[in-house]
Amino acid sequence: MKKNLIYIIIGVIVIVGIIVGILFVMQNKKSNGLKLKTTAEMKAMFEKIYSDLGNTLPSLETNEIDINDANLVTTYTGLKSNKDIEAVVVSEPLMNAQAYSAVAVKVKDGADIETIKKEMLDNIDTNKWICVSAEKVYATNSGNIIFLVMSDEEWAKPVYENFKKYANNETGKELERTEDFGDVELPPEMTVIQ
Repeated sequence: MKKNLIYIIIGVIVIVGIIVGILFVMQNKKSNGLKLKTTAEMKAMFEKIYSDLGNTLPSLETNEIDINDANLVTTYTGLKSNKDIEAVVVSEPLMNAQAYSAVAVKVKDGADIETIKKEMLDNIDTNKWICVSAEKVYATNSGNIIFLVMSDEEWAKPVYENFKKYANNETGKELERTEDFGDVELPPEMTVIQ
């Protein structure tokens, strides 16, 4: 009788151990989005996103931004502060006459990603170029990487979709903004009266 009880207890312990092991393995396989550690990995992400699009985009340059320069951070991200920012990588055309900008922002652990993402979407300057403006802005995150792209729909949407594909569609809340330029009224000094 005691021998059978010992076998039952050992059997239960083995079964519980197997269940705990399976749960542990499943939890570790579960991804919480991108896990990019360096700006080099962030730049490689941009290269992969663009490589899948062929030659549909203008010539782009991808660079790390000095996060200690508050003006640069605001210019490229729309953020008023660099407080919770760990790294910023931006990709823009070599010629500034084309309205296109994509930015990846790595936020610090514990930061409120949704608030930062919304601030970026709301405050990014879609008119920062001379004579051109971005009509569409898309933003989302994967893990602690916030990705924002702004341009015309024909450039912004495929880049945005390729970011989501790169992140295996493990993204957070997706945000978008459409600029309505409507009828642009010229200042009086620029109008010609005939």
